[in-house]
Amino acid sequence: MTGKEVLFKALRNEVTPRPAWVPFVGVHGGQIIGMKASEYLRSADAIVKGLSEAVARYKPDGIPMLFDLQLEAEAMGCSLAWAVETPPSVKTHPLEGGGSLAHLPPFDLAAGRLPIAFEVTRRMKESVGDRVGIYGLVCGPFTLAMHLMGNDLFMQMYDHPDYVKAVVSYSASIACKMAQAYIDAGADVIAVVDPMTSQISSEHFVEFVAPYVNQIFDVVRERKRFSSLFVCGDASRNLAEMSKTSCDNLSIDENIPLELLRDYSRSSGKSFGGNLKLTSVLLFGDEDDSRLDAIRCIDVAGSAGFILAPGCDLPYAVSPKNLEAVAEMAHDSYKREISKRTIIAKQLSSTSCDLPDDYAALPHVVIDVITLDSASCAPCQYMMDSVHRAVATLDKPVVVKEHRIATREGIAAMQKLGVKNLPTICIDGKVVFVSIIPDLRTLVARIQEVIKAKA
Repeated sequence: MTGKEVLFKALRNEVTPRPAWVPFVGVHGGQIIGMKASEYLRSADAIVKGLSEAVARYKPDGIPMLFDLQLEAEAMGCSLAWAVETPPSVKTHPLEGGGSLAHLPPFDLAAGRLPIAFEVTRRMKESVGDRVGIYGLVCGPFTLAMHLMGNDLFMQMYDHPDYVKAVVSYSASIACKMAQAYIDAGADVIAVVDPMTSQISSEHFVEFVAPYVNQIFDVVRERKRFSSLFVCGDASRNLAEMSKTSCDNLSIDENIPLELLRDYSRSSGKSFGGNLKLTSVLLFGDEDDSRLDAIRCIDVAGSAGFILAPGCDLPYAVSPKNLEAVAEMAHDSYKREISKRTIIAKQLSSTSCDLPDDYAALPHVVIDVITLDSASCAPCQYMMDSVHRAVATLDKPVVVKEHRIATREGIAAMQKLGVKNLPTICIDGKVVFVSIIPDLRTLVARIQEVIKAKA
């Protein structure tokens, strides 16, 4: 049985002879061929080379062509900030302040870097498509609406919900065109990646997300391909509603217990995937840490309808040896049993962080924001932006610190503050907003309460 056949059985929610394995190789493909992310994501030749090397080394059953949720936004006129080791981030939002959809440029599949994505898909389909499933990733409509509107989106959901629905609907139409283009180029699976949906309530998911992602899944089903809804962050509150959408597969990161996803997926007849720990294990751990985490996921998931995968795109600097160790666990049940018996679980070495010992003794308020990395994670980027906007309205000094768990210092800060999910805002050492971006008025009020208490 080929890897692609194993993947397809898993996507159909059938029992598989082993877990399907899909490493979400994005900018990590640049690392394994010695290129910066900012160069890698602009070259079809480089991406094909990186993916081909990843297929050879990691023995996947499926693999994404690009993991860059800014592709569509760039094509719509958003300017990007480029980085060495992460995908670009969106700098400008053409609909910020309530601009009209009519002022946006017509969406063109030939705009920006979109032709690179489809060329890579065609070439990888010809190269490995008979044995490895080809994933086309599209930016989810709610996240694309955020790119277009900026942080205005959350306030407008209350003040002008019909306007927000119009923007999300338009974004869904773009995702449908992207899905069609990926399928035309040879994609087997269309994954709708919508991380910003982890920031909203289940009621808002039903109102502003579900009808629009279902439009995309319907298009994919008409083309007889598989579909996946991929959400980063703590979307636990939305799992019940996510499971009611018409996708074939639900994928999540380590912020959501895999047991919870498993139970919701099985109750709705969907396959499920994800949950490998990106930073504490794959980035900062070693091969044994990676084996143990893979075993954890496989044991929890069982043998039906499960796709072993990281919860988001792989960090640039993940050691290839760690991914090879995960692949070994996916492919070899004997080695998996031996590893389970012989490996002693390891703890991350103690690392200092620059958190105050006594926040109350400081003359100013400190806001610690625990993120994956605001340069590459959309919810983290918009949470940091929200904090900076709130602080700018105050007449008292407030210190803002971002702690990225892509660093050991960030992990140490996360542990010391007792943070469980990302992104999270802490004010003077206390967890206040967990995996949800507060509106400006609410955030300012909470900061002012702490300032007043210090007076």
